Amino acid sequence: MKIRLICIQKNADKRIESLIEDYQKRLKHYINFQIEYLELPKKLKKLNKQELLKAEAELILSNTANTATLVLLDDKGKSYDSVAFSKHLQSKLNASTQELIFCIGGAFGFSEEVYSRSNEKLSLSKMTLTHQMVRLFFVEQLYRGFTILKGEKYHH
Repeated sequence: MKIRLICIQKNADKRIESLIEDYQKRLKHYINFQIEYLELPKKLKKLNKQELLKAEAELILSNTANTATLVLLDDKGKSYDSVAFSKHLQSKLNASTQELIFCIGGAFGFSEEVYSRSNEKLSLSKMTLTHQMVRLFFVEQLYRGFTILKGEKYHH
């Protein structure tokens, strides 16, 4: 299985990016994992909310194969504790999922088109988090999930 994390815009904070890169390197031991940052052209960043959502949707969907499982990181998604999330990952492995894509949208979330294409929604917290922190929390939880599956000590 291949796992991708798609993010709208790059990280601005190099300290957070450094931590994300550390977990990304650790994950290579367990799974084929990559992060992709999708950038809108600067002229499009000044669009109104609906136009911006549409432009972001085009970016997301053009980078998502029809056969991929698309999971949106969304505050209205299902919440898991770390052990349950690891079991969810195991179910994806058991189902022979070829490509599992997690996606973090832009400032306004996702368009209806992206919601319609998605297979599920995942919430990391009911609290509002910066998109940069969501990236860090997600890659850490993904790493934690694989260490749980392997019975390693990281979780404790």
